[in-house]
Amino acid sequence: MTKTRSALVPVMTIISLIMVIWYGCVVLLNAQFEWDQAERIGKETSWSQVIPATMKQERPVLPAPHQVGQEIWKTTVEKKISSKRSLIYHASITISATLLGFLMGTALGILLAVGIVHSRVLDKSMMPWIITSQTIPILAIAPMIIVVLNSVGVTGLFPKAVISTYLSFFPVAVGMVKGLRSPEAMHLDLMKTYNASSAETLWKLRLPASVPFLFTSMKVAIAASLVGAIVGELPTGAVAGLGARLLAGSYYGQTVQIWSALVVAAIVAGLLVTFIGIIGKRVNARMGVKEELA
Repeated sequence: MTKTRSALVPVMTIISLIMVIWYGCVVLLNAQFEWDQAERIGKETSWSQVIPATMKQERPVLPAPHQVGQEIWKTTVEKKISSKRSLIYHASITISATLLGFLMGTALGILLAVGIVHSRVLDKSMMPWIITSQTIPILAIAPMIIVVLNSVGVTGLFPKAVISTYLSFFPVAVGMVKGLRSPEAMHLDLMKTYNASSAETLWKLRLPASVPFLFTSMKVAIAASLVGAIVGELPTGAVAGLGARLLAGSYYGQTVQIWSALVVAAIVAGLLVTFIGIIGKRVNARMGVKEELA
C-alpha cells in the first residue's frame, strides 16, 4: 500500500500541474473573444466576468477540462454503444485497425530481426533501410497507401492496418535485434559445444532471451499502431473512428469534440500499453526474468 501511495504522489502532482496550466491557457486563449464581444455591444466588463465566461464558451479556442469531460460523458455513458455519436463505437473501429496493424507489425518486426541476426548481408543492407523508413512522415505516405490499395479494390479496415503496420514494425524489429543478440558469448559457445543448429539456438536460447526486449518494444509499437490507425482515417474522409471524429470536429469548428476524441485516444493508448505490460510481466515471471530487467 505504501509503495502504491508513493507511486501515486508524483503522478497526481503532474496531473494537478497539467490541470492548472490547462485552465490558465483556457483563460488566455479564450479571453479575447469575450473582450471583443463586450466591445461589440458596448458593454463594460472585467476579468471577474471574463474568466468564468472563458470556461463555458460553445466553440472555444481551447476547451476547458470540465467541458472535455462533459463531452466524453455525453458521448460514452449517455449514448448507446451502437450510436454513430458514441465515442465507444468510434474507438472500437480505431482499435480494430490498431490491433490488426499491431499484429502484422509485430510479426514483420520479428521476422526481420531473425533475418538480420542470422544474415550478415541482411544486417548490412536491410537495417539502414529500416531506420531510414521511419524518417518519412507518415502523413505524406498515408494518402498514397490508401489510394494505391483502393485502386486495387482493397478498402475498409486493411488500408488503415497497413499504415499501423508501417509505424509499429520498427520498434519491434530494433528491440528484437537487440534481444536476439543479448545472449552472452559463453552461452552461444555452449550451444555450439552441444552441436546445436542455428534453428535450435534460435528457439532454445535467442528467442527466450529476447522476450523482455520484445514486450518492451511491443508497448511502443502498440501506441505507434494507434497513431497509424488514426492517421489512416484522416485522408480517407472516414465516417467512423476517432480520426473521423477529429475530422468532423475540424470541419464544423467543434473544438470540444476534437479534444474529447484526443483524450479518448490517449486513454485507449494507455489501456493498450498497460495491457501489453501486464502480459509481459506475467510471461517474464513465468520465465524467471526479474521485473527490473524487463
